[in-house]
Amino acid sequence: MLIKRQDDIKPSEITNPSLYARRREFLKGGAALALGVALPVGSALGPAYGAAKLSPLTPSRFNTDEELTPYEAITTHNNFYEFGTDKESPAKLADSLRPRPWTVLVDGEVKRPREWDIEDILKQFPLEERIYRLRCVEAWSMVIPWVGISLASFIKAVEPNSNAKYVAFETLVDQEQMPGQRSNLFGFGLNWPYIEGLRIDEATNPLAILGVGLYGEVMPNQNGAPIRLVVPWKYGFKSIKSIVRISFVEQQPVNTWQVQAPREYGFYANVNPQVDHPRWSQGQERRIGDWLKRETLMFNGYGDQVAQLYSGMDLSKNF
Repeated sequence: MLIKRQDDIKPSEITNPSLYARRREFLKGGAALALGVALPVGSALGPAYGAAKLSPLTPSRFNTDEELTPYEAITTHNNFYEFGTDKESPAKLADSLRPRPWTVLVDGEVKRPREWDIEDILKQFPLEERIYRLRCVEAWSMVIPWVGISLASFIKAVEPNSNAKYVAFETLVDQEQMPGQRSNLFGFGLNWPYIEGLRIDEATNPLAILGVGLYGEVMPNQNGAPIRLVVPWKYGFKSIKSIVRISFVEQQPVNTWQVQAPREYGFYANVNPQVDHPRWSQGQERRIGDWLKRETLMFNGYGDQVAQLYSGMDLSKNF
């Protein structure tokens, strides 16, 4: 069952106050960050950038009150194949990513196609803190205080037409900035760009956000700077990072991991402990920092909010 909290609780009362005291304030024009208290050594933040403050933040009514995963763990244990296939490589190599300037192209079956500058997105849409669980297909999980904007609000602003049944997302392709794109993965390589997709009703669910930060800070490069998808009831690979294109389409997108390993990864990627990955069980997970495993929750514990999206579907086939 999802545990909720009252909307009037301040973020500083949920997150470790010492971490909130360290949050960065961003100056106009991409000037250097003003940091009041130094972060721990090796905190693996990306380069300084930004033109909007990430605080104060409005807490979400969907927040969990589970213990937060430490910032250090969130920013040093990452899946981001554009920077390497092991969990440590993104934090080591992602300094090459240049998250400013940055634009996101919106096109396809939409009334208002345009190229959005990241600063315009931050100015036009209110930022919220969303404390969500993240569940990865490899059976590890975290609890992350994301900062983001409502994906539904963004979609409403660009006005998709009646032909738009799906939303497709693409990651940046740039071998200079993303060294993992230069080499083959598992000997035969991914097809870049990384592509993900949602049905329109999934994308407009109130839980879905476009993430721009975490722990009150701007998004670190290795976590998907400057803008990424966060869909907390799905496995982490669904939450595509460093987005440069959002397309509204009539046909279901073919996602990167569907092409790479269709037996293992389907379009929906809903957290479902009843359907095992071909190489391991999904029935349990280990929270980063814990020794013991815990039972995996259906839809990652967000069933009350999303189960109706899949009414009548066979989730063992639509995996």
